[in-house]
Amino acid sequence: MAENRASADEEVYQEGVPCWVDVQLPDVEAGKRFYGELFGWTFEASYGSSVWALLDGDRVASLAPKTDGRMPTVWTVSFATADAGALGRRITAGGGQVVMAPFPVGELGTAALAADPEGAVFGLWQPGTHRGFGRRHAPGTFVWAQLYTRDTAGANVFYGGLFHDALFGTDTEPDFGRADVTEVFPAEMPPHFVTHFRVTDLADALGTVQRLGGRVQAPPFETSYGRVAVVTDNQGASFALLQR
Repeated sequence: MAENRASADEEVYQEGVPCWVDVQLPDVEAGKRFYGELFGWTFEASYGSSVWALLDGDRVASLAPKTDGRMPTVWTVSFATADAGALGRRITAGGGQVVMAPFPVGELGTAALAADPEGAVFGLWQPGTHRGFGRRHAPGTFVWAQLYTRDTAGANVFYGGLFHDALFGTDTEPDFGRADVTEVFPAEMPPHFVTHFRVTDLADALGTVQRLGGRVQAPPFETSYGRVAVVTDNQGASFALLQR
């Protein structure tokens, strides 16, 4: 899959393509130190109290403070859409639910949160001035999102109905896939998405995660899209490292 170094202002993401990732953290400053050292990110102020994560000046993610201690500490992947309201209605019609109705994020765009029929949560992003990733697929950036589900056939129907062109259209190279929860996690783990970041050397990256206070949740395993390990940061947010 080719690296994409276009600026966020130049790229327009097709509906159903993962276009952004963000994490809600109890301590954003600690998150900046962790991800800055792990991926080489730098940071600048974004909307409200959030910060952009940058790689060589390109926007690659955002970090935000948790506003409610009951909220999970989690990375969320957002899918592009030209109309978050209309997509939300299709999600509901397909058996999912809109967790947070579309809301404006200044001039940046419109965001929403949704869940599929099994409860796996994902975001929607309707772009304004912020299109999405300024860089992806390169080391230190988003490269893949994997849905771990108990019903892969049902997931194919649900997401295929929502994002058919992004998943199955001519010459598409999908950025997300589906697998059974038990392939990687204990059977009691609820269905969820795992955001993957690309690394050059998986073993070295795992050592850095542990040195910075994170932990290995699932040791390295082979997939059709690369060698993967699932980890948590030093505040408990899960994500994956992928070496291609």
